[in-house]
Amino acid sequence: MEKFIAYEKLSKKEQKKLNSAKRGSWGLVKPITKVKESAKIYNRKKKQDFRSFASFQSPAFCF
Repeated sequence: MEKFIAYEKLSKKEQKKLNSAKRGSWGLVKPITKVKESAKIYNRKKKQDFRSFASFQSPAFCF
């Protein structure tokens, strides 16, 4: 059985080993806060549907 040594008296290397052993993983959870973007804000990178613009191509608009 190992002799108990106070955390403060351990070397930095030993403290690091203890900390990493106690630390767990997040698994599938991502700790990043996500905010839904407003639909009112213009987004240049958003994929646009050009089929909706095809209805404006009539002979009256062509010069």
